[in-house]
Amino acid sequence: MQPPRPPKIPLLARPPGTALVIICLLGMVALWTTLCAISHSAPDLDGMEELVWAASLELGYIKHPPLPSWLMYFATQVFGRPAWLPFLMGQIFSALGLWFVWKLAREFTTARKALMTVLLVSVTAYFSLRGTIYNHNTAQLWSITASIWLFYRAVRKQQLRDWILLGVVSGLAMLTKYSALIQFAAFFLYLLRSGAWRARHTWLGVGAATLSFLCVLSPHLVWLAQHHFEPLLYADHSLEAGGRWAAWMDLLSFSLDQAGRLAPMLLVLIAWVFWRRRRADRAPGYPANDEYFEPDTRATTRYWHALSVPDRQFLLWVGLAPFISTVTISALLGSRLEASWASTFFVLFGFFGMGYLRGPEGVQMRRVLILVVGLHIVMALGYAAARGPLATALGKPARSTYPGPALAALAVQHWQAHQPGRPLRVVVSNTWLGGNIAIHTGTNTQVYIDASDEHSPWFAPGTALQCGALVAFSAAGRAAPAPTVQALYDAAPWKGVDNVQWSGPKGRVIDLHWAVLPATPDCLRGAAVPHS
Repeated sequence: MQPPRPPKIPLLARPPGTALVIICLLGMVALWTTLCAISHSAPDLDGMEELVWAASLELGYIKHPPLPSWLMYFATQVFGRPAWLPFLMGQIFSALGLWFVWKLAREFTTARKALMTVLLVSVTAYFSLRGTIYNHNTAQLWSITASIWLFYRAVRKQQLRDWILLGVVSGLAMLTKYSALIQFAAFFLYLLRSGAWRARHTWLGVGAATLSFLCVLSPHLVWLAQHHFEPLLYADHSLEAGGRWAAWMDLLSFSLDQAGRLAPMLLVLIAWVFWRRRRADRAPGYPANDEYFEPDTRATTRYWHALSVPDRQFLLWVGLAPFISTVTISALLGSRLEASWASTFFVLFGFFGMGYLRGPEGVQMRRVLILVVGLHIVMALGYAAARGPLATALGKPARSTYPGPALAALAVQHWQAHQPGRPLRVVVSNTWLGGNIAIHTGTNTQVYIDASDEHSPWFAPGTALQCGALVAFSAAGRAAPAPTVQALYDAAPWKGVDNVQWSGPKGRVIDLHWAVLPATPDCLRGAAVPHS
C-alpha cells in the first residue's frame, strides 16, 4: 500500500519575486495614505513644517539638512500642497526603506525568508503608523537601509562601484539628518570586529566611499560654515536634558517607547506561534497548484540559525550597535533622547524576528503574510478612527482635526476686505498656524515664520512685507505669537479676533487673532518677494 499523497501547498508556495514585494509595498502605501487622507484635516506638525519649508530649494535650513525639504518641493510641483501629501511622502520612504531591506536579505537568504523579514519589520511603528509622518527621521529610512545593503556588498565583494555608491548614499543620508553618523559608527565597529579593516581592498574602498561622500555633502558643508552651523547648534540644544536625573528618566521613557513601537512585530510572532501549534506545518491542498508539500527534515531549525556565521555577525553588529551605542552614550553624558530619533535603529529587526520562525518556508510565508496584512489593516483603521471621528466626537484638540480650511477662509476674507484685488502672498505666523492658512490659500502663499528672515530663507532679506501680509496667531490654539509677530500685530492698521471651533462642538475654541499689513510703495515698483 502506497503512502498517502502529501497535501499541496497553497497559491503562495512558489518563491516570491520582485512583483510580489512591490505589490505588498504599494498596498501598504495606499492603505495608510488613503485612510489618513480621509480622517485628517491637517497633517502632523513635522509634515506641515516640510510643506512650509518646501517654498524654495535651499542648501540648508535652520534646524536640519535640506534633502527632505527638496523632495517635498518637487512633490508640491506635481501635487500642489494638499494636507494629505506628507502622509504619502512618509509612506513612500517607508516603502523604499523596506525595499532595501529586501535587497539586503536577498544577498544571503532565500526569497521566502527575505519576504518574511520585510513583512515582520513593516509592522513596527516606524514603517507603519509613524511612517505616515514625513519628517527627517522617516525620510532617512531609505538611505540608511540602502547604505547598509551597499556596505554589505562592498565588504563582501570588494567592488569599487559598491564603495562609490555607498559614499553617495551615505552623503544623501547625512543631507537628510546628521544622526546618520550613528549608523556609520556601526559600520566602523563591524570592520574592526570582522577583521575586514586589515584588507588593503577595504582601505581603498573606504577611501573611494569617503571621496564620493564628500562630493555629495560639500555644498551643504559650505552652507553650514556660512550660516554659523545653525542646524548643529539646534541639534546640540535638543540634547539638553536639564540634569542627570532628568536624563535617566528620559532614557527610561525612550527605551519603553521603543519597546512599544516594536510590539506589533512581537504580536505577529505570537500569533504565528499559536497558529503553528494549532495547525503544525500542514497546508491545505489546491489541485490547481503543481507544487507539493515536502516535509522539512530540519523543521526544528530556526531560520536565523540557517544563516552563515559571518552574516549573523554582520546583522548583530550593524543592527544592534546604533541603539546600544546611543543608549550607552546618553547614560554616560546625561543627554536627552526623543523616541522618534530611533526611527532608523531597528530597520534590521525583521532578521532577529526570524529567530522564532521555522518549518516549511512556503507555509510559514503564507501565514506571516496573512498576519501582517491583517495587522496593517487593523492598525491603519484604528489610527484613522482615533485621529479623525473619535477625536472629533470627544472634542480632543488633536492636530489631525485642526480646522485649517476654516481658518484660511477667514484669513482670506479679512485680507480681501482690506486689500481688494491683491492676492494674499505672505502669512506672518508660526509654522503650524501659518502653514494651515497658506496651504489652503494658494500655491504662491508662503509663511514668514515668526517674522524672521533667518527662519524664512525663501524671502530675500527685508522683502517679505513689501507687498503686505496677513498676521495671524492664536493664544489658545497652539500658535502663541513670537514677540516679533506680536509687534507687527500691534502696529497693523486693521486687526480683529475670530473664534473657530476645534474638533466639533465639544472641542475648544481657537481665538484667531488676525491683522492686515498694507503694501509698501516698494511693492508698486515691482520689488521681489518670495524667491525660489
